[in-house]
Amino acid sequence: MEDLVEFMAKALVENPDQVRVSKRTQRDRVMIRLEVSPDDAGRVIGKGGRVANAMRNVLRVPAMRDGRQISLKIQ
Repeated sequence: MEDLVEFMAKALVENPDQVRVSKRTQRDRVMIRLEVSPDDAGRVIGKGGRVANAMRNVLRVPAMRDGRQISLKIQ
């Protein structure tokens, strides 16, 4: 799932070399943290959070298959 987040973020930003993705797992919950440059944060979040919510929805599919919950935090 980290690879998917990294792929989506790098496609959106102007500085793909500054994209960092980390993952933390607790029991049945996966927490993914996405770090981008401050200039690109708006591109990843989108107007009204639409892009961020779309990324979260895409991540829910594989997480549900594994019986897990997932959260995506963008910094």
